[in-house]
Amino acid sequence: MTTKADILLGLQWGDEGKGKVVDVLTPRYDVVARFQGGPNAGHTLEFAGNKYVLRSIPSGIFQGDKINIIGNGVVIDPALFKAEAEALKKSGHPLQNRLLISKKAHLIMPTHRLLDAAYEAAKGAEKVGTTGKGIGPTYTDKVSRNGLRVGDMLDGFDEKYQKAKQRHERILQSLHYTYDLREAEAEWMDGLEYLKQFQLVDSEHLINKLLNEGKSVLCEGAQGTMLDIDFGSYPYVTSSNTVCAGACTGLGIAPNKIGQVYGIFKAYCTRVGSGPFPTELTDETGDKICTLGHEFGSVTGRKRRCGWIDLVALRYSIMVNGVTELIMMKSDVLDSFSTICACVAYRINGEEVPYFPYDITDNVEPVLVELPGWETDMTGMQSEDEFPEEFNAYLSFLEEQLGVRIKIVSVGPDRAQTIERYMEESEETIDQSL
Repeated sequence: MTTKADILLGLQWGDEGKGKVVDVLTPRYDVVARFQGGPNAGHTLEFAGNKYVLRSIPSGIFQGDKINIIGNGVVIDPALFKAEAEALKKSGHPLQNRLLISKKAHLIMPTHRLLDAAYEAAKGAEKVGTTGKGIGPTYTDKVSRNGLRVGDMLDGFDEKYQKAKQRHERILQSLHYTYDLREAEAEWMDGLEYLKQFQLVDSEHLINKLLNEGKSVLCEGAQGTMLDIDFGSYPYVTSSNTVCAGACTGLGIAPNKIGQVYGIFKAYCTRVGSGPFPTELTDETGDKICTLGHEFGSVTGRKRRCGWIDLVALRYSIMVNGVTELIMMKSDVLDSFSTICACVAYRINGEEVPYFPYDITDNVEPVLVELPGWETDMTGMQSEDEFPEEFNAYLSFLEEQLGVRIKIVSVGPDRAQTIERYMEESEETIDQSL
């Protein structure tokens, strides 16, 4: 019996906590497949007293009996991949029998990282604030048909690599960018040999075969909807499609084979790097959220900008992704606040706008509503029956505003601190299907 693939993705500016949720949901699936992004996006998972940060490897890797696939939409840096894989192996999580890599995934070259830095330097005050991992230049080469793919390792690789490298070096020279490539290139070549140990597959054929065999597939996105190259706050975005449609192009799955779409968001909002952020708090409240939420990048270590939840942007994200169920993360970060605010509209040039406009870079003021905080430590709670009245009111308010139910609530970083709601309804649905 053919099954449909479910998708899990972020609805804000990334860092929503996707890694933890994939790890929680993985026991329900046979396959976990990453469909876009690269080592610029870190997924943090905590369980059994240990903390792990995944950059390119799917978050289902900790479940030994699952198939994990890096799809064609992902870009891979062999040096960083080797470091990530070896760290996991040392912690008791070997990858060889658990991870498959698409031949069509593009390779991040050492010169891509140099180009990333050179382009940012050339922009001066208008820089986007990239992670410097070479993601943008790699996707640029992909679109301009100059890319180097994983499958190229199997035939005529040296010639293809030298051609691409020389092209990059001509660009760097034109930008008057000085560099020394020797050490980075040696590490990269070492990582390339390491990458060859893994099974390289035609992932689009494999995933569709698994779906046709009735296997359950969870597609894992990186970053967030508001960083999507088409629908995010352009130009302060990433270089790939982070939305639901990105799973189709990044894995080779037809739209009619998509099932549930899980949208993840924080109980507040954060952003890393440059770009507009209507609900940003630059005061003590913002600093408090940052401190309590440990809001520092899992890959870059950069401090995240913090603010109240933006329901205008969330409604937009839900619309373009076709979200079927919501998952709210980091509820516990707001445990000590007496008042919680939420943005329900934007005020632009004196006019109240309830939808996400073309441009939010200038003259955008958030229209905020205040709700009572719950002022209760929720980190030890085991079920929604323990939720304080004020928190339930916050959930109801969000569901009314967003039009989609909040199925899962996270009350802490550990996988055990995850509470599923509407359990009775789920059980009734299962009973009716039997």
